[in-house]
Amino acid sequence: MAPGPGQPVTGSDVAARTGVDDGGGICQICACKDVSPMVLNPLSRLTRRRTGDNPKRPDMDDQSGADDAAIASVLSALSEDTAPATSQERKIEPERLEPAPAGPDADARPHPAAASSETWQQKLKTAWAPWRPLRPFLLATLAPVTLLILAAVLGGVWSLPALLSMTLVLHVADEVARERGQTGPEPKSVDVADRLSVLLAAVHFLLLVIGLWALSGGSGLGLFDGIATFLAFGLWFGQVSNSNAHELIHRSDRRLFGLGMAVYISLLFGHHTSAHRLVHHRFVATPDDPNTAAEGENFYAFAARAWPGAFVAGYEMEKNRREKARLTGLAGINPYSIYLGGAALALILVLSLFGIDGLLAYLLLCAHAQAQLLLSDYVQHYGLLRRELPSGALEPAGPGHSWDAPHAFSGMMMLNASRHADHHAHPARPYPELGLNPVTETPRLPHSLPVMATIALIPPVWHRLMDRRLAAMRRRIEA
Repeated sequence: MAPGPGQPVTGSDVAARTGVDDGGGICQICACKDVSPMVLNPLSRLTRRRTGDNPKRPDMDDQSGADDAAIASVLSALSEDTAPATSQERKIEPERLEPAPAGPDADARPHPAAASSETWQQKLKTAWAPWRPLRPFLLATLAPVTLLILAAVLGGVWSLPALLSMTLVLHVADEVARERGQTGPEPKSVDVADRLSVLLAAVHFLLLVIGLWALSGGSGLGLFDGIATFLAFGLWFGQVSNSNAHELIHRSDRRLFGLGMAVYISLLFGHHTSAHRLVHHRFVATPDDPNTAAEGENFYAFAARAWPGAFVAGYEMEKNRREKARLTGLAGINPYSIYLGGAALALILVLSLFGIDGLLAYLLLCAHAQAQLLLSDYVQHYGLLRRELPSGALEPAGPGHSWDAPHAFSGMMMLNASRHADHHAHPARPYPELGLNPVTETPRLPHSLPVMATIALIPPVWHRLMDRRLAAMRRRIEA
């Protein structure tokens, strides 16, 4: 039993608290003899330093009394706060932890796992923050991708939703937004806009491989689900990949420019990289631009002259640039060598990987995508020609020489390609910064760009719808 405050501590008390017999030097733990209490209880040495009692070290047989006094002083101090421990309970107690608070303050001290989770969530939130302004473009461009992959791998019932996501669902989303007066995101500068373009380029090459594998017989598609899957993939390449490559070739960063060129080459349309920048933007809305459709010209006649016309015009512009650069010794290689060589390499690669069926599917997919790009040019510049000034020169290209489409969802899917007048006014402006011009400055299409492209495939319907609008616009200009 522990002595009360102020009572002397006896040797038996020491033995009970430390397991050491003060007289015999016998360890009560292991029963070994001739062990000094000072060795068994090093606190006695600490106590001597703190009290200033530091005698010279005596022999083992003569120091038990001094050690008893030191041990007694330590135990006396301890007995005031804690109850004595028995010899069976003797052990070093760990540091006591304060109990967690109860009640309303129970969550004041977070669990380490919770803190780690919060840190991970905070990192995710920080990483996502720059992408938040691009949410509409991410949703519009990437939402069909999962359905496309399911259609390619599983076929059957999955092929129809994939096709509908690129046609009917897109049209319904545009109409709902139009009824609510929504025309898409307001123009804003987004730092990571080019990162989305890089992501879409990577997705393009992934889908191209998956689509060719499926259409060449890899997943056993039948006739109807094969046609639906082909159309769905071709629409994504035509509306998303084309628009994204168009964005990239207008970038000053050579890496981004090269990535856009690679996307066009993979669609066997590499020459568009040169023809669009050097010919179309310079001569738009004039007879010298192969990609401007004249009033009354149907799409099929336009496509028959625009494809070879742009190819030749682009080559001539690149050739002239090489000749001028040769005078300074910086001519470099004609990019048409890259376009043609890349196309040949793509054909050989597809043939070796997917056989004749894969090569046929590849050619058809490329033709489908190219037709959509030609349809886009046809619709967006139909009948809009620059007037001749009294001096004989043509008026500068302006906002009145492109048709805009203020439809939100299809516009976001095509990276604001439907805001075409602003693009021609500022070719290097990134897609999130493009805006719609006032109706008084830029004519607007009656339906979304994909719907108008579909109507253009039926020339009588197209002319009945559009020629009247051209005539009314001219009357307003003359008035």
